[in-house]
Amino acid sequence: MRMLARHAAVLAHDLAAAAAAWAIAYWLRFNLDIPAPYFRGMLVGLAWMLPAHAAVFLSLGVYRGMWRYVSVKDLQRIVLAVALAAVVVGACVFMFRLGDVPRSVLILQPLVLIMAMGGTRFAYRAWCEHQLYGRVVGAGEPVLIMGAGDAAMMLLRELKRSQEWRVVGLLDDEPGKRGRSLDGVPVLGGIGEVAGHAARLQVKNVIIAMPSAAAGARRRAAEAATAAGTSVLTVPAIDDLLSGRVSISHLRKVELEDLLGREVVTLDSDGLHRLLGGRTVLVTGAGGSIGSELARQIARFEPKLLVLFEQSEFALYQVEQEFSLRLPNTPIACAVGDVKDAARIENLFARYRPEVVFHAAAYKHVPLMENENAWEAVRNNVLGTLRVAEAARRHGSGEFVFISTDKAVNPANVMGSTKRIAEMVCQGLQDDLEVGLKPELQGDALCRSGFSPTTQTRFVTVRFGNVLGSSGSVIPRFREQIARGGPVTVTHPEIVRYFMSIPEAAQLVLQAGLMGQGGEIFVLDMGEPVKIVDLARDMIRLSGFTEEDVRIVFTGLRPGEKLYEELLADGEHTLPTPHPKLRIARAQAALSPDELAELRDWLEGAPQDEQAVKRRLAQIVPEYRPQQSQ
Repeated sequence: MRMLARHAAVLAHDLAAAAAAWAIAYWLRFNLDIPAPYFRGMLVGLAWMLPAHAAVFLSLGVYRGMWRYVSVKDLQRIVLAVALAAVVVGACVFMFRLGDVPRSVLILQPLVLIMAMGGTRFAYRAWCEHQLYGRVVGAGEPVLIMGAGDAAMMLLRELKRSQEWRVVGLLDDEPGKRGRSLDGVPVLGGIGEVAGHAARLQVKNVIIAMPSAAAGARRRAAEAATAAGTSVLTVPAIDDLLSGRVSISHLRKVELEDLLGREVVTLDSDGLHRLLGGRTVLVTGAGGSIGSELARQIARFEPKLLVLFEQSEFALYQVEQEFSLRLPNTPIACAVGDVKDAARIENLFARYRPEVVFHAAAYKHVPLMENENAWEAVRNNVLGTLRVAEAARRHGSGEFVFISTDKAVNPANVMGSTKRIAEMVCQGLQDDLEVGLKPELQGDALCRSGFSPTTQTRFVTVRFGNVLGSSGSVIPRFREQIARGGPVTVTHPEIVRYFMSIPEAAQLVLQAGLMGQGGEIFVLDMGEPVKIVDLARDMIRLSGFTEEDVRIVFTGLRPGEKLYEELLADGEHTLPTPHPKLRIARAQAALSPDELAELRDWLEGAPQDEQAVKRRLAQIVPEYRPQQSQ
């Protein structure tokens, strides 16, 4: 009843506005002095003009919108309704000869009515907003917004509803915007001037509203704001905004990923749907940082079954709980086991027959694997890869993607050497297959024709550097040290590493798996190397501290640690691919069938001490230089 009463009141208002517009049109037509005959015609015209307007307004849904939230869309609907009503009135006048109505009245009346109906609605919205927000003008923390585009405009509207923030200015590098205003807020200058404006306006908080800008531009904005000593927030990523998962007002703190300036990865979604959609996919090491993210990314392409294999019961339980909560429509099978266990691997492949395998299970912590645990590192990383790869070939998996590391290039430690040997294992298995493959079955047609027990398995290696926030990496350790008040420990002032985000790494692994024809080592574009000490300084600033508050202490290189990592080894060459972030490195060394058999015998033998392990690694990987770990 209340809703009907409101609609009736609004309809009465609009009909009154239509009547007033009709009279004003006559008034204007006759220069404010309406002759008596036309005055009577004007009154008679109201009797049939108003019902015509009411019918049109109701049929076109003019009353769906709420005046408090009236928008341009509502104004468009009003213009359409008034224009149609004018056509109906004009048609009635000329077809039924309903009085002597001047043609100019038929033109003036709808123009006046649009202004009346739209003006009253927008005036009411302005009044409501003043009642809601006018009382708190000047309240809230002063804040600067970096960016003066569409995102900034949406953010300004959202922040009007908040008493927490008071926007005092905008910053944008586009010269044409300087000196202008956005929703009443002035554009004060460029992004590089943030320090001066923040000091002058006593601003302690800056919001970066540049979700569609290039990663480098967002990074420069974040660095300028942190250098100015302000607390920096940012709006969500453009993908999240476009998908509707979050709104522009879901502000978050600037993370390290924003400072690295990594561009969004473009995936061949159609190709990945063909590779993964409706297929059984196995991920080993599914409880780890890369393995779990691979599982999340694979779920987007609707596999028939996602088999998650993990040695750690607790890590697998966490992934299983996440999928049950966030991805309940993805069918999964959670299997606990060790990649070195031949019987368990055979049982796993015989039961599920995975058509695509992503092998991410590995021991990866360099210092921990360097001495006491060298034998276990070799067995897990090399024998585990051999077990899974041979099972994939034996059971007809179409694709086997091995996750390697930049530490496999000219390795200076046990972990890197084991990864290099695992790469050689995959290449050796690929070469063995190619030797025995019939000529009539070679070529791209076989690779894309589908998977069956007779299909050649394509062994593909993907090599990349460090990922931000992975378990045991430098980022979580820095966070813990900063939370304790320091000091932040860095091994060497000149040590550098390549970094990318976990989702970016997982997406590029999928893309490389799609593109691989067998035997390739794909090298991911890791961007520019980053000094670890600069990373520490950025994290200290982002946490709201200075180096006086949280000290940085240099502790010296750890066993097996290099100052810098390489993505390409000596003697390798790279080839471009259709994807801008992937190149192919074709290594010269692969293990022959005899060498594979000899390697298997060694790994299945009795445990060996670390020195014996390192000597054997140096024999298999000539570029291994263990002396650098001293």
